[in-house]
Order: sequence, then C-alpha cells, then structure tokens
Amino acid sequence: MLILALTAFFSSQQCHAQEGRRFDGGMMVHTGYLHGNIKALDYDAKGFTFGLGGVLRFHFGKHFRIGGEGYVSTMRQMGNGSYIRTSWGGLIVDAYWRFGRWQPYVGFTVGGGKTSTLLMFDGSADDWMPEPHTVLHNESFFFVNPNIGVEFALTKAIHLTLKADRIVPFSPTEMPTGIRFYLGVLFGH
Repeated sequence: MLILALTAFFSSQQCHAQEGRRFDGGMMVHTGYLHGNIKALDYDAKGFTFGLGGVLRFHFGKHFRIGGEGYVSTMRQMGNGSYIRTSWGGLIVDAYWRFGRWQPYVGFTVGGGKTSTLLMFDGSADDWMPEPHTVLHNESFFFVNPNIGVEFALTKAIHLTLKADRIVPFSPTEMPTGIRFYLGVLFGH
C-alpha cells in the first residue's frame, strides 16, 4: 500500500500543476443504523453505530483519486456494556467532478476488516463477578464498500465532506450491516 501511494504521489506531480491539489486526507466521524441476525445465537442485532476514521487519497488527472481509508465503528447492545465493534480498511478509488465550490464523488473501497462481538446475556459490566452467559466472537471479513458523497471547499486547501456507504462482505458473515453516514474535514495540498 505504501509503495502504491508513493508511486501515485510522484507520478501525479506534473498532472496537478494546473490544479494545485496533488493529494488530500483527513478525519471523519460516522453513524448509521445497522441490523442483522447472529444465527449462531439467534440474536437480532440492531441499533445505531458510531465511529471514527480517516482517508488519504492521491489525485490523478482532473477526476480520479486513489488511496487508502480505515475506520472503527461501535454499536452498543443491551445497555449493559455489550457491543459489536467493526474495524475495516482498504484501497479506495473514486471519481469526482467540480461545480464551483461543490465536488460530488462516487467510488468504492476494497479491503478487509474484523468484527468483535461481546454480548452479555446476564450480568453486569460494573461488577467484578464472572459472567457465565457472555459470548465473545471475532470474525474477519473481506469486502467491497460502494460510496457516494460531496465535498464543499471552504478554502483551496480545506474541504468539508459528507459521504454515505454500505459494507458488502464477499462471503456470508454474522456482521450487522446498513448504511453509514460520514462527516469530516479534508486537507489538501
């Protein structure tokens, strides 16, 4: 990934002399309503997830970007310390268009991640007692993640971004899915 990013950066130096932006990156917070059935437990997992992550993209020509992104998202369950936490990252490719200060884009990410599920069916996270009816499960997955969004240029170097996406695993998984919405600040050079 580092070799790809460095190659993209140095090969795009001359392509962007007229535009002034060779790369951009920044942080985003996200939320969304996820749902799914954990068949092994016959448990219907649903709720709002919240998380944080970031992106770094190199620009090619006037409409194309490639880079990497990664996020962590936590969905609380049962109100007792139980959660489903998903972390993922991968290679992002997108196309964008400029209309004044607005810059809509569409793209996808391909990569991998891990879901950690901790469910306490009885007991409390506040005491120091063993909880016999607790399940911990970790599961890795590979995915494609289509996304659509829009950026607004505050200045030439600082953009606000709003994005929506949905993780689509390549193989069956016990991971709850749904649409996530992202809001972030991107810095470009």
